[in-house]
Amino acid sequence: MSNPFKSLDEKKLSWFHFKSLITTGMGVFTDGYDLSSIGIVLLSVLSSFGINSKNPNYILYVSLISGAALMGAAVGAIIFGILSNKGRKTFYGVDVAILTIGALLQAFVKSPEELIIARLILGIGIGADYVLSPVIMTEHSNAKDRGKILALGFGLMWGFGATTAAIIYLTLSYLGLNSMLIWKIVLAAGAIPAASVIYLRRKIPETARFLGRIKGDVKGFKEVISEVTGSSININSNLKDEKSSFYYFKKYWKYFSAAALIWFLYDIVVYSGILFGPSLIASKLGLNSGTFQLVNEALFVIPGGLIALALIDKAGRKPLQIYGYIGMAVFLLGFAIYEHLTGSSHGFSPLLALLLYGGYNLANQAGPGSISGTGIFAVELAPTKVRGTVQSIAVASGRIGATLTSFVFPALFVRYGQFFAVGFLSTTAILAAIITLVLVPETKAKPLEEITKEVEEMNILSKEFGRIIKE
Repeated sequence: MSNPFKSLDEKKLSWFHFKSLITTGMGVFTDGYDLSSIGIVLLSVLSSFGINSKNPNYILYVSLISGAALMGAAVGAIIFGILSNKGRKTFYGVDVAILTIGALLQAFVKSPEELIIARLILGIGIGADYVLSPVIMTEHSNAKDRGKILALGFGLMWGFGATTAAIIYLTLSYLGLNSMLIWKIVLAAGAIPAASVIYLRRKIPETARFLGRIKGDVKGFKEVISEVTGSSININSNLKDEKSSFYYFKKYWKYFSAAALIWFLYDIVVYSGILFGPSLIASKLGLNSGTFQLVNEALFVIPGGLIALALIDKAGRKPLQIYGYIGMAVFLLGFAIYEHLTGSSHGFSPLLALLLYGGYNLANQAGPGSISGTGIFAVELAPTKVRGTVQSIAVASGRIGATLTSFVFPALFVRYGQFFAVGFLSTTAILAAIITLVLVPETKAKPLEEITKEVEEMNILSKEFGRIIKE
């Protein structure tokens, strides 16, 4: 059997790939900005609305303001996962338009309830982008570099967005602006990167895999192959997948469930740090929220992302993810034990505590943050027919986990203390490592249709494809 997508899989990195990377990655940059910025300004937001720890609804407001975008993302993921089966690019651009609107609305809110609603809208756009961008990026990528493209387009671009949020916050604080004005500008500025790629997303070509396997458009399939690879392919056979979605869910449910469960556990662990690290942990280290965020991104997150870029297509997804989760657990537990033993005594070293917490961020981005946090397993293990649906389930699972941690982590932190709360996260990371080891196959450098066995499912003899002609 032959693979009609072979020219896509074997195409070397080109200008098309880099242009697509920027077009899709800028949405992820915005996601990183929007989801991390609320953690940076959370205390200022609460103070502006007169909400403090003595307020009987304090934990509820903290959780809702922090988790609203995540709840919206779960909804957006399901909606746009369904819509992605009508076309990958059909609604591409709508996601960042929703992001733009949601971000701008935050500048005009007059109550915590209005801010929660604005962030719910923002979250719908985030969920949509987390489905559409990885699917489009994956289906346009070559086999050899697919891991690097996803790790860069999601892992590092997300980190760059978070870093930008911290820089803007610190700059505005240095200028001495009113705290309410600062947090409104910081949150609303997320509209700028989102709006910048609306046009580009509308112009990106539909994926050849959607046109061939879902739509059955042979003419469109050949045109996209030519645009992306510079090669023409002589094929008149119908590539459309006539099997039902139920067929694939019945056959591969273990892989799909594992991908969703891992993302659920990942977001429980990582979003506790994203949402509450700047507000609950930074003060213990003698740092303000913006400096805490910036130091962690610059010294630990970005270096971790570079490690992932270097190894993800060589060492593979599984080893990076397993060792990354173990590293996260060890550093988190080390941080919790150290803080518990020293507390506020003279023996407590903020620098050592920062290194321990930073080690967690490094291990995260070198492994799970560039794999679980991008949805690599969901998009690589799912056949084209159900790729958007499986990704939407995985994204929604992750956002549910993140929403859960937005309620549970602060409650654990307040009721049982930092040691117990962080210990819970460490245990969760170990569980995710075990599930990865047992249930997830390695996918590095393999064509998508080989991973999903679609070549076998197509059951098309190689003689039906003709030959690929170099233009």
